[in-house]
This record gives sequence, structure tokens and C-alpha cells, in this order.
Amino acid sequence: MKTQISIIGCGWLGLPLAKTCIEEGITINGSTTSKDKLEDLKGFKIKPFLITLNSSGISGNYSEFLTGSETVIINIPPGLRRNPTKNHVAEIKHLMLAIEKHAIKNVLYISSTSVFEDQTDFPIITSKTLPNGTSNIAKQLIEIEQMLQVNSNFNTTILRFGGLIDENRHPANFLAGRDNVSNPNAPINLIHKTDCISIIVTILKKQLWNVSINAAYPRHTSKKDYYSNCCKQKNLPLPSFNNSQESKGKIIDSSILVQLLNYRFKVKP
Repeated sequence: MKTQISIIGCGWLGLPLAKTCIEEGITINGSTTSKDKLEDLKGFKIKPFLITLNSSGISGNYSEFLTGSETVIINIPPGLRRNPTKNHVAEIKHLMLAIEKHAIKNVLYISSTSVFEDQTDFPIITSKTLPNGTSNIAKQLIEIEQMLQVNSNFNTTILRFGGLIDENRHPANFLAGRDNVSNPNAPINLIHKTDCISIIVTILKKQLWNVSINAAYPRHTSKKDYYSNCCKQKNLPLPSFNNSQESKGKIIDSSILVQLLNYRFKVKP
């Protein structure tokens, strides 16, 4: 798999992904919004670029960043929780136009299963389920997904991850000791960073384009049971849950991912 890939966003997921791709013989152009991280990226044999997307355009040497790459992986958080008025769609639209100009063949867009609405009947979300989220984040992600999918200038695969975790970023650490946690009976839909990276690399190897894939570990115990057990194992204070309202949630079915990629999940959350 000798090629060059540009990864937009070399952070929590993008950096270890870039390192894994380099081990596979891929040349990586990696972007960051922090000057302090440029030398770090260079140290990992990633060609570093300081690039920032905003609603008015792109700052940084994005032309060199994209030149020569066959595939672009868009892996940046929307940032809408911190800045709810932000126009993330406009940011990606500027990036999409730059991708067109540089004759990129393939785009892998890292999205989220939050594009699907939580409901009291816990619907099973399959590859055929149409995104129906109503939150600001969901609406913008859905618009971005559709914008990329209808663009005939490149192939697009949409990869929607469930809740992202690893050893240092475990939700139990945030919920420990908290009171009145909502949706105790909702099923969990988590995925470990190791599986995220492995799934992305497998998509690249198999050249699986023009599909939409939902990815979550096939274990959907209740939020209450899962986090209570995790806190016990980590000797953390147990959270308390709000049982006064009906829980809302969903079940992410990853069977199409398993089928298309011949994939076996590696880490049980």
C-alpha cells in the first residue's frame, strides 16, 4: 500500500492513525492547529502542516498539504459543544473545494453515530437507517455527509464511530460519583481507539469507497450496568442515575462493517 495520504487532524485519533499508516509504508501529510505540535509530528515521520479551517476559508499551506495525496481523511471534531454558533458546514465546504482543485481521488470522512436520534424504543440502527438527528451537531454532520456524498469529483466513504474510548479516555472516569445521570437503561455504543484505527486502515487497504459504515462494538448492555461495573473495577465512586424519566437511546448495528471488511473487533470496551 505505497501511497500518500493527507490526514486533517492529527490529534487523539489522527496521530496514532498516522503512525500506523507509516508502519504500513504510507507517506503521511498531517495537519494540526497547534504550532507546538509541528515538531512532534515531524518526529514521528509525519510531514507536518499548520492548518486551520474556519467559516471564511482555510489558513495555512493547504495546497502543499493536499498535493500528491490520493486520499484525504477528514478527522476533526465539529467543536460545536464549545462553540454552538460555529458553522462547521462552511468549514468543510471550503476544504471540499480545495480537495476538488487538487484532484484527490478518495475522501474518508470520520463522522459520528450521533447523526441518529435517541429514542425510547431503542431502535436498531443499520446501514440502511437514514440519519435523523435533530441536535445542532447532528444536523451539521448530516449536511456535511450529504454534501460529500453527492460530490462526483471524488469517492467518499462515511465512517460513523460510536463513543470513542481508550485506557486514558474512559467515560467511567467522567461519570464516577456523578449524580442524576440520565438515560440509565439506554444501550451503550462504544468503540476502542485500537478498533477505530484498525477499521480505517482496513478500509484503505480494501479501497472500500462510496459506502456509509456505522462502527460500535457489538455489546449493548445498559448504561447503568456498564458504568456501574466499570467504576467498581476501577475503584471509583459509583454514579447515581435518574430513573424518573424514560431512557432514550439506540443500538448501533455494525454487522455490515464486519461483512464488508471481514472484520473482527479487537478490544472489548
